Amino acid sequence: MFSLPALSALLAATLSLELVAVNAHGPNGHHHAHRGLHKRQSDVVAAAAASSASTSGATTATVIVTASSAAATSVASTTSAAAAGAVSGTTSGVAPAGSAASTTSGAAAPAASSADIGTGVYDIPPLASITMGMPSGPLPSLTTTYTPGASPTYLSGAPPLPTKFVFSSADWPELDKIPPTDSDQVKEWMKELDGHDIPDITPTQDGSCAGDPAAAAQAQERGWWTCGGWTSGNDIVSCPDKMTWGVSFDDGPAPYSEKLLKYLDEKDLSATFFVVGSRVVSYPDILIAEYMAGHEIAVHTWSHHPLTAMSNEQIVAELGWTRHAIQQVLGVTPTTMRAPFGDIDNRVRAISNAMGLRPIIWTTGPGGPFDTNDWHVPAGTVTGEQQFEIFQNLLGNATIMDTGFIVLEHDLFEITVDLAVGYTLNAALTHNPPFKLESIGQCLSMPAGDLYVETNTNTSISSGQHSSSAAADGSADSNGSPHAFATSALASVLSVVAVLLVGLV
Repeated sequence: MFSLPALSALLAATLSLELVAVNAHGPNGHHHAHRGLHKRQSDVVAAAAASSASTSGATTATVIVTASSAAATSVASTTSAAAAGAVSGTTSGVAPAGSAASTTSGAAAPAASSADIGTGVYDIPPLASITMGMPSGPLPSLTTTYTPGASPTYLSGAPPLPTKFVFSSADWPELDKIPPTDSDQVKEWMKELDGHDIPDITPTQDGSCAGDPAAAAQAQERGWWTCGGWTSGNDIVSCPDKMTWGVSFDDGPAPYSEKLLKYLDEKDLSATFFVVGSRVVSYPDILIAEYMAGHEIAVHTWSHHPLTAMSNEQIVAELGWTRHAIQQVLGVTPTTMRAPFGDIDNRVRAISNAMGLRPIIWTTGPGGPFDTNDWHVPAGTVTGEQQFEIFQNLLGNATIMDTGFIVLEHDLFEITVDLAVGYTLNAALTHNPPFKLESIGQCLSMPAGDLYVETNTNTSISSGQHSSSAAADGSADSNGSPHAFATSALASVLSVVAVLLVGLV
């Protein structure tokens, strides 16, 4: 059996491999990139989880994540040497029962010796070196672990952490696949829709405008964000206060999330993590570290497929299994969600709200969507330098907005974490005039307890009374889609800008 470090290196290599031939421009490119990505990742994660379960202690919530290297310096070499590039060394500690403890790990240096390898406390490469196929840096180790029974100090009334989560494939849907809808769990969750007005909207072909022109022509009627930026009055689309940056990360937890957590802790910043259920059961200890550090946890579906292309039952399964996974690991159930790719319409909204999950979308401002475009770099469509230049141009428009904004970033890849830690977040912290960086709940002045069912006192959230079918008004505001196509001659400047944008998340 492969060791966990070797599997981690193989994971890094397969993530790069999967994006080699992807055209990430436009809806289909991004959808296919993530579909393939999560498929490849699940194969490695399943083996890593089995290896970890056989070697880690049963009484502490700890993770053994060690430094390793996938020495793939180009697309070609990655293809031929994905597994051979694993070089690692490890020592790990287990926290004493009943306490949080610091754990240190020793690790071998990356196999590749190059000036492109990151240096400094966060091992961040020069911006010019952050590209698809770059050498992998060392995998970070969790520095703090938590035992079952520990409770977050910031969240009044929160239940203690459950018994240590141990993954068993018999108890869960297949990783990164749309879950089956004939299980007893899904049938029970479907009852949550009773009494709610779920619009009778035909699913889209693939969640993209180009893939379903007929649905795109009905975007306003559908309230389809993907094709026109149509939103509901219940959608959270921005922070209310000017110059406030709502920090959010999608698609984790993942091995390099710990590097991000270290940075956020040292800068005293909080973020909202929209987590994928398949990743939650694969990296439960990283999720625990995020939650216990005071970051907000929200639902991002089980398999990361476009929700508008699914049946009602499939949407319920995607949200329900992710919600269940988070509850099993943390003991709390989120009350917010984000649709993969921002692909949401009035039907998806109504189902989400009926299940007690309020939708959150990133902001679109005068310069376009506040999407860092970090995902374009591992997809190979832009370099790190190009990504950062695009985002700096967007930041310049933030100062003319009357509200704050919610920013989209990702913590699934080492590349996207390096961009956030080394460049994007620093750009916000050093910007003149300064931005105020907060998690989305913080920027909305939401009580921390309202973010989870078990601690929530706001009955309109926990009971799913925010009916999107009632709130949707069939209009698009400034929080549009990064690939929207405005057609009205009376469209605002915001819509004009949206026409020019072809990137999709």
